[in-house]
Amino acid sequence: MNEREVIEMQRKIDRGILLAQQKLVERSRLLHYTLVVARGGQVVEVQPDEL
Repeated sequence: MNEREVIEMQRKIDRGILLAQQKLVERSRLLHYTLVVARGGQVVEVQPDEL
């Protein structure tokens, strides 16, 4: 793989991760789940609307 192909693959991976995160938040909102995230060096439970 050349550098251009690596950069394009990384962009696709980043877009996929962002899409997965958005879907997780939306599903959590619909099902009234909380999410566990790292915030300020601590692990906390938050409502999807806080993100």
